[in-house]
Amino acid sequence: MEMKKAAVRSVIIIVILVLSLVIGAAYNRMWYNIDLQNYPREYSALVSTYAAEYGVPEYVIYAVIKTESDFQSNFVGEDGRIGLMQLSKPTFRRLLAMNKASLDEGILYDPATNIEYGAYYLSYLYTEYNRWTTVFAAYATDKETVDKWLSDPEFIDEKGNLEVILDEEVLEFVENVNETIVMYKTLYYS
Repeated sequence: MEMKKAAVRSVIIIVILVLSLVIGAAYNRMWYNIDLQNYPREYSALVSTYAAEYGVPEYVIYAVIKTESDFQSNFVGEDGRIGLMQLSKPTFRRLLAMNKASLDEGILYDPATNIEYGAYYLSYLYTEYNRWTTVFAAYATDKETVDKWLSDPEFIDEKGNLEVILDEEVLEFVENVNETIVMYKTLYYS
């Protein structure tokens, strides 16, 4: 009798453990699927192409697109920046001049053009600063402002890296892109 009760208890404990594992796995899978929906890889062929061409990690491009426009190619920001990667017309004109190209600014709504020149701009900024946090700050504001910050000892660390960003919008952008990079790396690149 005692042996039978012990066997029944053991079976119940095993069933509870197995159910707990199944429910836990289902719960993790559910959140993983939600994360995949929240952090898509739309325009993957374009992102792969221009990431390779300009030497920018794909997850960086996806993070900028997600942060800037949430993958809305026709998005226009309050500041007038356009498209998936939110390029301004003056920045686009500078990039065209650097690239010795001639395109109409209206083409910024085209995902291929926007991703190409956004990746090109990130690559250019990375060549200048060699640190993604500084690149994202310059992407959010402009190179001239970041250069001014870098020339002020109050804003840099002992290695000369941008450490303090007082502009709340720029700081929020940098933090959001960095957090989004972590999600993309975790979901797709680990």
